Amino acid sequence: MNFSRRKTLYNRQWSLLNFTLTALFMVCSINLSHAQSQPRARDLGVPFEGTPGPYNAITDVPYLEVGHATIIEGEGDLVVGQGPVRTGVTAILPRGKTYDPVFAAWNSLNASGEMTGTQIMEERGAIDAPILITNSSSVGLVRDSLIKWQYQNNLISTFFADYSASLPVVAETYDGLLNDIHGFHVKEEHVFAALDQAASGLVEEGNVGGGTGMVCHQFKGGIGTASRIVTFGDISYTVGVLVQANHGSRPGLTIAGVPVGQEITDLMPEIHSSYEPGSGSIIVIVATDAPLLPYQLKRLALRPALGIAKVGGVGSDTSGDIFLAFSTGNSKKLKPTEMLSLNALSNEHMTQLFQATVEATEESIINAMVAGKTMTGIRGNTVYALPHDRLVEALKKYNRYASMSFVEINHE
Repeated sequence: MNFSRRKTLYNRQWSLLNFTLTALFMVCSINLSHAQSQPRARDLGVPFEGTPGPYNAITDVPYLEVGHATIIEGEGDLVVGQGPVRTGVTAILPRGKTYDPVFAAWNSLNASGEMTGTQIMEERGAIDAPILITNSSSVGLVRDSLIKWQYQNNLISTFFADYSASLPVVAETYDGLLNDIHGFHVKEEHVFAALDQAASGLVEEGNVGGGTGMVCHQFKGGIGTASRIVTFGDISYTVGVLVQANHGSRPGLTIAGVPVGQEITDLMPEIHSSYEPGSGSIIVIVATDAPLLPYQLKRLALRPALGIAKVGGVGSDTSGDIFLAFSTGNSKKLKPTEMLSLNALSNEHMTQLFQATVEATEESIINAMVAGKTMTGIRGNTVYALPHDRLVEALKKYNRYASMSFVEINHE
């Protein structure tokens, strides 16, 4: 190769390297900007056990996507049908926008709530549609809109031809403290938006999607997520959790073993109507790429209760604490054939997956509160954000402060 051609090749390689480094710097800058504008529990020095995935989110499970549609409109007195509106929809797509059923199971701590599709899930051990979470009064419309979206996008079973049907999972928690819940503001277009915009990667938390108007341990709650990596020999699997947290009372709030609810006794919700603290609900979705069978997922779907307990939840009488676990570990194998060839971990591997689920559930709930922003809704009802600076003070007081990567403390 002559010098001229060698120089040309060198310049091209250098340009490619420079472009790659520039792109990498831009990605890092974007991620840093995101972290700085929206700190998470770990950024504030909350110590957690276990190893999270790259995003520390349910989307660390390969191909899984999450989308939100958030509706925030109006202020002042409640006028049913007009607002104020503080609600939305959150969508979890187990394998993205493809039709590929997954083994699944559900369980509960206290089931004073709703999750559709549980009977057929119990019977057949699988689900074949996205999972949606919304408010208590919107379950029916969200379910119907999801089915319509499936048909329009050809994401249904073709085995039964014209006789195919969908009985999807839609879960709820009650946002009537802040939202005009009987105004039925969630519409088909919001469901479609949450599904169409669903993506992998970073997951927005706090006052978004179905979690927009939710309250957690009498602080602002909502959507939270976390993940854990579980390793068996040379093989690693991911356990991801997403919660819609709308439960718990202040006195029992415990973060990393610190009685935060006893340290921060002010900033209680200002509610101009009857309100029973701790009477809300929590929905927990557990996803894993570990190949598990339905009975194993049934066991896994009980473990979020332990994560809820670690943060101070007790499963109060009117609380709908309902959980779903699914596995993406047998892709393209749940087909209507005479013989299925499946992979599955042995029961001896379950303990580590149980531990990962407990840890990720605990962190998801705390992430939901850390991300939550002070919100005023109907009748001037106000729910305050968990103050980041005072959380850090409490962690330090009890020698539970790990480190803080987030520079600016949120005093909201």
